[in-house]
Amino acid sequence: MNEPFYICGPTASGKSSLALEYAQALDGEIINADAFQLYRGLEIVSAAPSVEERSKAPHHLYGVLEPTSSADAQRYVKLAKPIISEIQARGKTPIITGGSGLYLKFLTHGAAPLPTGDATLRAEMDAKSLEDLVAKLQELDSIEASRTALQNRRFVSRALEICLLSGQKASDLRDQWESQTIAISSQLRGIVIHRSRPDLHARIALRTRTMLDHGAVEEVAALKGVSSNCEKAIGFREIRSLIAGDIDRPTCEELINAATRQYAKRQETWFRREKWLMPQLTDA
Repeated sequence: MNEPFYICGPTASGKSSLALEYAQALDGEIINADAFQLYRGLEIVSAAPSVEERSKAPHHLYGVLEPTSSADAQRYVKLAKPIISEIQARGKTPIITGGSGLYLKFLTHGAAPLPTGDATLRAEMDAKSLEDLVAKLQELDSIEASRTALQNRRFVSRALEICLLSGQKASDLRDQWESQTIAISSQLRGIVIHRSRPDLHARIALRTRTMLDHGAVEEVAALKGVSSNCEKAIGFREIRSLIAGDIDRPTCEELINAATRQYAKRQETWFRREKWLMPQLTDA
């Protein structure tokens, strides 16, 4: 059975075109792993593959959700897994490409086996001083306390929450998950695109300019009701401000560029932690 191949990287790094090359080389079909390219009616703003690109190989999970619907990593996995299996059943290779790190993490490794937040417990902890929370964490799990930034209340509260809700040490749960992650990673194959900062920033600027010149404003104007997820797409709120007359075109363009550069930096940080991804260096 042909195992999936993953193509990751920051926004505007060239994932879509590279995915086509791998699809042709590996007799594969491309599956989207970008949170915003899932949405219908957001193709220009999300920089989804063009009609021409999609004609060169089968593409899946592009424009499959209404703009009013919500999505998260768990929903994405439910959408993606049956498609991966179906592609493999036909003897083809799933080429999974995108920059949404959490979606990819859930797909490759699953969700970390840690309890979700509890509002009542959080309220109780919020009423306590940081010193009290630190003391309790040190009492319940000295190992986790030693590797937690104890001046960060959020980190301390989360570690303590895991201990209290699970009845186990947070350090034990996290170490077990780390061991599982290493084992899973050894079976995965994929690459992450690396570009120099000047090259990536130039590509971002070109894409933003092209987007605004070729229908992004009209696309956003046509979307009347959207989910809070959809609204988070970089460019969406900036273009709405442009439409409303609150900002001019140069300001809109620079705001989108700045937000995209910040997002790309976060993506690079995320993928740097995924040691199973082989770096592919390019500036072209």
